[in-house]
Amino acid sequence: MSAHAQPIEKVKLKKSDFVSNQTVRWCPGCGDYSILANVQKVMPELNIPRENIVFISGIGCSSRFPYYMNTYGFHTIHGRAPAFATGLKLTRPELSVWLITGDGDAMSIGGNHFMHILRRNLDVNILLFNNRIYGLTKGQYSPTSEQGKVTKSTPVGSADTPLEPIRLALASEASFVARSLDVDPKGLQDAIRSAHAHKGTSLIEIYQNCNIFNDEAFTYVSERSIREERMLRLEHGKPLIFGKNRDKGIRFNGCQPQVVTLGDGITEADLIVHDATNPTIAQMLSRMNYPEFPVPMGVFQRIVRPTYETIVNEKVETQMQSKGKGNLHKLLNSGNVWEVGTAHVIQDNHDEENILNNARDVERMTKGRMHKNLMEDAVRCLNPPPPLIVGPNDKVSYAIQLMQEKNYGCIHIVENERLLGIFTDNDIVQILSSERNLHETEISEVMIHDPVYVNIDDSIAYAFNKLAISGSQHLPVLEGEQLIGFTSARGLLAYINGLLGTDSRT
Repeated sequence: MSAHAQPIEKVKLKKSDFVSNQTVRWCPGCGDYSILANVQKVMPELNIPRENIVFISGIGCSSRFPYYMNTYGFHTIHGRAPAFATGLKLTRPELSVWLITGDGDAMSIGGNHFMHILRRNLDVNILLFNNRIYGLTKGQYSPTSEQGKVTKSTPVGSADTPLEPIRLALASEASFVARSLDVDPKGLQDAIRSAHAHKGTSLIEIYQNCNIFNDEAFTYVSERSIREERMLRLEHGKPLIFGKNRDKGIRFNGCQPQVVTLGDGITEADLIVHDATNPTIAQMLSRMNYPEFPVPMGVFQRIVRPTYETIVNEKVETQMQSKGKGNLHKLLNSGNVWEVGTAHVIQDNHDEENILNNARDVERMTKGRMHKNLMEDAVRCLNPPPPLIVGPNDKVSYAIQLMQEKNYGCIHIVENERLLGIFTDNDIVQILSSERNLHETEISEVMIHDPVYVNIDDSIAYAFNKLAISGSQHLPVLEGEQLIGFTSARGLLAYINGLLGTDSRT
């Protein structure tokens, strides 16, 4: 199958087929609503089954988008959506992959990932919502905010020069770059269709109004009454004309673009003809700033070149043909490989000197006092403090009160002398953020069920291993099936410190 997503079969879908059952939760009046509606409207035209469409997002208001599309989707981590998309597209090149991001998510912490997915030319589509503000975190300035922007984080005005997504994309060798506006449905839909038709990474920067924290940021071009006077709609192969009466244009004055009025000897023949395959034209357009120039909207650049997943998968296929199918087990066990916790070394006959050196290192380690103590001393040497116990039906507020009174970092939930769960100080933070009523919520609803535990006669090395596996800071200690105490990371570290004090060389 082609690396560009193709329909498995003809499907007849409607806009409503792409509307999920999730309640859309953006601020009333947010430009995101318009973008969502226009994407849902275009999707049926692409004639791709919904199970072959994936929306991937990072963090921010825009990144709720996958919840509202009735397709597959990933809500990932801050700035890393391109990494997830790269892995998915490499392994499933037949999928239609869409990245949803914002100026904060893509231009700040995700800037590095954003740059590299563009230069690699993966066949994915990126919709970058640019509202020039951090909306989800309540109004701090973003990388695209204008210099001098007064916000909660810049009360005397930002000193930063703003990033321009279009310029950054062109500098990163993006093969498709476009811009649109949340309140321009036709222009936005045309951009989405063009992005999908392009084979390679497509970027659409979308000017999006945040009516709560940066209202009217784009009214100089979005206001309907003045829009055509201040917007330059880019059409490949056509002259750069704008204005309500299409009586203005852009021509070269030497090497510089210049706004002119048609008439008085100036005709369309004098104007610059847009060529989306010419990077020089795209760079010029990206630097045409309002108010000296109208705001370019549409496709700045569209260049055809091989996609990343095609190149990578061809290389994989070539290697498989020449060397055969790989063996993961053989690869993982090649060279010098340790089996953790033993002195056994899997030998590689081509490196006998390293084998001998590694064996000596293991021998020295197993003879060290530290290792001997860890393996031979039992948890009972730690003198585990008695547990703090509540029943499963006790309220969270009561458990927290007991923990505070006793200055304990954890409390155990026991019923009929059987350990059911554990609740720690870390869980308090989680429950407070969930807005539960602490006086009404039973501890069994928020406890960690079936916690990892150790026996009083288990080795301290085993207890360390249990802590590492569980990621917990506390371990219940049992004798048989009876809970008799607990140990913690702090207690184990105190034990280690005692050994170090006995012999600092170990």
